[in-house]
Amino acid sequence: MRTLIRIAACLLALAVLAGCKTAEPYDYTNYRAHRPRSILVLPPLNESTALEGTYGYLSTVTFPLAELGYYVFPVAVVDQMMKENGLPTAGEMHQAPLSKIAEITGADAVMFVTLQQYGSKYQLINSKTVVQVKAKLMDTRTETVLWEGAALAQQDSGGSGNIIADMIAAAIIQAVSSSTDTAHGVSRLANANLFRTKNTGLLYGPYNPQYEKAP
Repeated sequence: MRTLIRIAACLLALAVLAGCKTAEPYDYTNYRAHRPRSILVLPPLNESTALEGTYGYLSTVTFPLAELGYYVFPVAVVDQMMKENGLPTAGEMHQAPLSKIAEITGADAVMFVTLQQYGSKYQLINSKTVVQVKAKLMDTRTETVLWEGAALAQQDSGGSGNIIADMIAAAIIQAVSSSTDTAHGVSRLANANLFRTKNTGLLYGPYNPQYEKAP
């Protein structure tokens, strides 16, 4: 009996340690060798089932990158420019030569984003809104990958414990959400997880006061 207790205690300790494990620090060697000042963000590849995901998410990217200290090309202008040059879809835009983008825009780096999940899932008494993304930053002149990251954010409506009240609330939330893009707000949290997480996020750019202090 004591042996079983010891085994159970060991397994519990291992589970706790596993739950506390932090992500390995990102290797910023390439980034530091080609520190970008300006970033051009392409419309994301949309692997989700939400058609509005591409531009719903894209509209939230500029602010966090600018806050980190980069000049970010206006995403609407970039999108229109690409379309006017014969690249009407995100997939085609992602195939554009980096050297050509650098020649036309002068951008130091291009951010490629893939939207893996975007939108709300409704159940009987609650709803869950999920945004999952991955991103890759590439130097336009050397085509070197400077940084990669991934993040997931979700918002759960939860429940009050009163089944009738929760069913009514869920129906109201679903009705409201059908006419609004609730994932748009969750995208901001996903961006925080993507760009600002310690040891794996994007380093400060040259227009942020913390730039010189960055390791």
